[in-house]
Amino acid sequence: MSSQQITRQIGKSGVHASAVGLGTWAIGGWMWGGTDEQASIRAIEASVDAGISLIDTAPAYGLGRSEEIVGKAIKGKRDRVVIATKCGLNWHSGKGNHFFDQDGKPVHRYLGADGITHELEQSLRRLGTDHIDLYITHWQDPTTPIAETMAVLEKLKAAGKIRAIGASNVTTQDLEDYVVAGQIDAIQERYSMIDREIEGSLLPIARRHDIATLSYSSLALGLLSGAIDPAREFNGDDQRKDNPRFSAANRHKVERLKQAIAPIATQHLASMAQIVIAWTLAQPGITFALCGARNAEQAADNARAGEIALDTGELAAIDAAIAAHLTALDA
Repeated sequence: MSSQQITRQIGKSGVHASAVGLGTWAIGGWMWGGTDEQASIRAIEASVDAGISLIDTAPAYGLGRSEEIVGKAIKGKRDRVVIATKCGLNWHSGKGNHFFDQDGKPVHRYLGADGITHELEQSLRRLGTDHIDLYITHWQDPTTPIAETMAVLEKLKAAGKIRAIGASNVTTQDLEDYVVAGQIDAIQERYSMIDREIEGSLLPIARRHDIATLSYSSLALGLLSGAIDPAREFNGDDQRKDNPRFSAANRHKVERLKQAIAPIATQHLASMAQIVIAWTLAQPGITFALCGARNAEQAADNARAGEIALDTGELAAIDAAIAAHLTALDA
């Protein structure tokens, strides 16, 4: 790992990982207009070579496709990576609460013991490993008590199949219930310059209980990457195609933000994406920033953000630019 790459601990687990993590939702292809397996493998390899150890995936990303690609990319490199994957979106049993359909298959939110045990074995097979470093409940299941879910997760941890326990897309009550039920080491939630709701809800609870927070959509689905100009078109099942957040007006506002923080980027010889990621990691309570990459160049660019330390003056200037240009974005 790069000597300059920031590493942080996942809660109280004793597991350490790079502060910048690779998110692989897009690599699964679903809702992102498909995937290029070889380009995705190169992106994962480039991330690891650049010092990123944290790789986040999930069975639901392409119905196992993302995990399979990650497994191919990390073969022979398992000791260099910290794998986070998930459970609770089940298309095998029909149990739980119907959530959505993917590729004609109904996907349910289900966190019962039998579902989790089955999903873990499938993830281990796809990833080509005998353990998961951070196992996260992907979406919460209203049909299963959190205490029951935590009981099976702690059993799997005691057996050495998982090293740390996390939860994603939780309410404050969910998180409090997890804390009561056992040792939860991490939450994974949407957070970026334009998605800051958890600052007043989940982050205070997480910080109080030494729970790490992994931000997902740290670049707001690429909107804050600085690479999407107002003329860009999205095709196929790409979720950004009809998303009002990606309106031309919003992209012009992001362009003005880019111009406002350009002097800071220049000072650090950095891209806009790198400055956005570095800002994210500087926010109180944000432990890890997950960033997607579809190719090796994007992966290497994101990784360097973990080497950038913004001072208080720079952070204040960025906050002012956010207030000036991003507060009135279309939803």
